[in-house]
Formats: sequence, structure tokens, C-alpha cells
Amino acid sequence: MASDPKLVRAKGIIEPILTKYVRTYSAPVADAIPVSKRKFVPTSGTYPKGFLAAGIHVGVKATTKRQTPDLALLASEKPCSGTAVFTKNKFQAAPVTVSRQVLERRSGEGIRAIIINSGCANAVTGKGGLDDASSMARAVDACFQASPDNTTPARQGQGSDMDPSSTLVMSTGVIGHRLPIAKILSAIPTAYSTLSATHDNWLRAAKAICTTDTFPKLLSRTFTLPSSPGTTYSLAGMTKGAGMIHPNMATLLGMLFTDAPIPAKTLQPLLKHAVDRSFNAISVDGDTSTNDTLAFLANGAAGGDPITSLTSEDGKAFTEIVTTFTQQLSQLVIRDGEGATKFVRVRVTNSPSFADAQKIASTIARSPLVKTALYGKDANWGRILCAVGYTDGLSPGAVVPEETSVSFVPTDGSEMLKLLVRGEPENVDEKRAAKILEEEDLEILVDLGGGEGGKGTEEASYWFCDFSHEYVTINGDYRT
Repeated sequence: MASDPKLVRAKGIIEPILTKYVRTYSAPVADAIPVSKRKFVPTSGTYPKGFLAAGIHVGVKATTKRQTPDLALLASEKPCSGTAVFTKNKFQAAPVTVSRQVLERRSGEGIRAIIINSGCANAVTGKGGLDDASSMARAVDACFQASPDNTTPARQGQGSDMDPSSTLVMSTGVIGHRLPIAKILSAIPTAYSTLSATHDNWLRAAKAICTTDTFPKLLSRTFTLPSSPGTTYSLAGMTKGAGMIHPNMATLLGMLFTDAPIPAKTLQPLLKHAVDRSFNAISVDGDTSTNDTLAFLANGAAGGDPITSLTSEDGKAFTEIVTTFTQQLSQLVIRDGEGATKFVRVRVTNSPSFADAQKIASTIARSPLVKTALYGKDANWGRILCAVGYTDGLSPGAVVPEETSVSFVPTDGSEMLKLLVRGEPENVDEKRAAKILEEEDLEILVDLGGGEGGKGTEEASYWFCDFSHEYVTINGDYRT
């Protein structure tokens, strides 16, 4: 109801005329990307050899505009090593269950593709939802088997327990609704026939997995390895998400692809290491989705010796490359947080352990009071300290109040603003604090002083955004 309703007089009684607010938010209009977000969308890319992409319109959600793609297919010209990390939400979506089974039955080898739809999560949909996810995988498998370029011998019963599918499945959208599976299955051959290695196709696939995202999230890069400096490898990744973001094993939906040679048994610990420092270190709203999946495929098409150990020189180099890459990719989700006006990094230093530092950073990132204070440009450092103090599961002596310091670190390179130093509050320059908080980017530094005994040197970072009025509006209207 409006705060100043018009009044009418009827039979001597003053009555308000009720009016309804029209609620709007910044989701793209006619597929337009907000001006402030266009800098995050690549105009070109360097994609791994042997991988192809496609994005087409199916109409999974009845309200999806005809020109908007909502079915993506990513495929390799040769069988890949593959691995994935999945949500820990107990209500795991059908595609999560199906994809996990594919990887387990194949021991992470012989993977060919990932099929993804947006507009419907296929979560909490019972046995029918599992059948739908499996049928999507089998439909992609059938395309490979029918292709004249197929180098894998056709075998009877493709997709059965004896001969498991080679396709991973992902879905995103509204929970509790069945997929329009007939539409999707009839469109998969079209997606397969339009597969291409062009940048436009990769970008269209990235657009196809979006829901409330205001821009597609796609990155690519090249790299070399110590053992073969003359060989150029490529790494590409895409992700989607703007809300229901606080992962606990993976996040939203994400895919990584490389033409470097690395077997599944080495790929799995590498992905976990990278995810713990990237996709498991972001938060928009503290909610963990039913569909969270991050998959990594490697086809070895660029050649070279396989990376069989993460402790080798190649293994160490590749781990650092993938970790940095996943951090950059995951941070695009925070840049697109629903209703967000701030991009914040919280860094916890001089902790007795990485786990303690990460738990504290996560708690700060999830605090509604911290997030709303940042939206209001209020340097209320007491809320940050409060979150440090109530963090669960810390080791004894991890936090010593008399040794703890809190500062704002401006992103323009100017001197940090100290708010609390070894448990003692500073005389804060509120004008400077307000100026720092006017900027979109901010770093919060929490120094634990080494914890009890003062010997801790570990650190961890988390990336998050603020809470705004717009976040409430977007999620209040999500199903409409």
C-alpha cells in the first residue's frame, strides 16, 4: 500500500484508496546486458582444442523469449577424463544424481558431453525427474552414435548399467516442476547439429544456462606447462548464478574444459583444491542450491605427457593455473549477485589453520547485518567482529579478542582504514569510511594475530556482495 494514499469522503468517513506498487528489478530487458556489466562479457576467446559448444532455444519455461537460448550442449570430439563436485543439499536434484552415477560407473573416463537446460531445475520431481534426466543423457549419446565422425564403436544398450551414458546432465530454474521433456528431447539433435568451436557458440551456450543472471559468465585462457614449454594449452569455463549462492561442495552450475592431458584420478583432487578456494568461497545470500554442480572435462587434444601427480612440476603449475582461473570465474557470480551494489572480499589472515580462516570468512560473508550495513554505506565494524565471535566449529584458541584487528582496505591503493587494532577500537574517520564505502569494490581485512600463542600464519578469502531492497524484490517475484 502506498505510504500517502489518496483519501475520499463517503458518508462522512474518510477512507483510503488502496494503490499497488509496481515492483521492478534489473534483470535484462529483451536480453539487454546492463551497461555496467558489459565489461565482464568477452568479445573473443581461446578455447581448448576438440571441444564444441551450442546454445539453442527450446522454450523450457513458457515465458522465455523465443530469441533466448535455454538449452546448452558442450561436447568433445574425443572421449574425456571427467570429474565433478556436487551440492550437499539433502534434496539433490535428479540431474545431480544422474551425473554422479555416470562418473562413478565410468570411473571418470570416456565422458563426451554435458547437456544443460535453464528454466526448470528438475529438482524434487521423484522418479519421473530421474527418468527425464537420464533420457536427456541418452538422447545426446544417441547423437554421437549416429554421427559418421564417431570414433567410439557403437554398443548395444547405450546408457544402461552395463554400458553407462557418457553424458553429464545439469538443470537450473524453479524447483518442484517437471521438465517439458518432449520439447527438450526433440531439440537435442538440433543442438548437436549446431555444435561449433566458435566464440559466438561458446557465448550462446553460456547465455543458455542463465536464469536471473544479467550477463553470461564465460572465461578462457592459454597456458604452458614446465615439461612442454613449446606446447600451448587452453582452459575455458562458464558458470551461471546470481542468487541461491552459498555453495558447500560446488556452486550453482559451472563447467571447466581443457585440452591438457590429465586422468580423472588426478583431476578430482585438483578440482577439489581449486573449488575450496574459489566456488566454495563465494556467497550471495547464504542458500545452497539443490542443483549445485561443477564439472571439469579434459580431453588431452593438445598432446604432451599426462599430468599424473599434483606434486610434480606440471601438477603444481596446473593446480595454480586452475585455482586462479576458478577464482576469477566464480567472482563473476558475485559481480552479478541479485540486487548487488557491492563486490566485497573478506580476507582472514594470521590464522592457526586454513579451515579456521575460511570458516570465519564464510560467517562474515553470510551475515545479513554485515551485508545490509555495506549496502547502507555504514562502517559498522562491530557487526564484522560479532560474526567473527559467533563462528561455529573453530579450533580452540583460533580467535583471541585481544589479538584481533579489523580494517577496510580501499581498492584504489590508498592506505587501509584501521577500525580495530588488537582488540582496541580506533578513532575512525567516518568521512573517509563513507568515501571508501561509496566504491563498488571493497576488501575487509581481519587479522587474527596468530591466534592463541601468536604463531598462526594461514589465511583464506571469501567473496560476497551486499543485501539490497532489490534482492528482496527479485526473489519475491521469482516464480512470476
